[in-house]
Amino acid sequence: MSRKSKLFKSAAVPIVVIAAAVALHARMMAATPRPPASEFGYGPRVSAMGTFNAVIEDSASIGKGRMLKPVVVRISDIGGQGIDGLQIRVDGGMPQHGHGLPTRPRVTQSLGNGRYQIDGLKFNMGGWWELKLITAGASADSVVFNLSL
Repeated sequence: MSRKSKLFKSAAVPIVVIAAAVALHARMMAATPRPPASEFGYGPRVSAMGTFNAVIEDSASIGKGRMLKPVVVRISDIGGQGIDGLQIRVDGGMPQHGHGLPTRPRVTQSLGNGRYQIDGLKFNMGGWWELKLITAGASADSVVFNLSL
């Protein structure tokens, strides 16, 4: 095999790998359609089973590329009364990119009147993000905030 052939083969492998990755990314973006604009924002959002409403209270602190200050969410029943004592798991990610959050945010404090403090939240790049709050126990339900950063 000539030196020129070896050089061509060694250059072709990375190009094929990059092309495959780009094609996979494009397929993922097409397979996960972005929700309508009315589904974006900081709330109020109704939970999946309709048992509660949720609002992100301090939306000014939400941005990309840095660890956020604590984020406060308020969860209330349909009548607007804050719900205390919930066990809440925080999840999310970028559906069109196929990855989760780059950190492990969690509820660190119940502030009363249905208000909960989330620490450790980071959105490392611009685009469509989902922030999911999942409640456990007798109040098992979930709510999704679609955020465009």
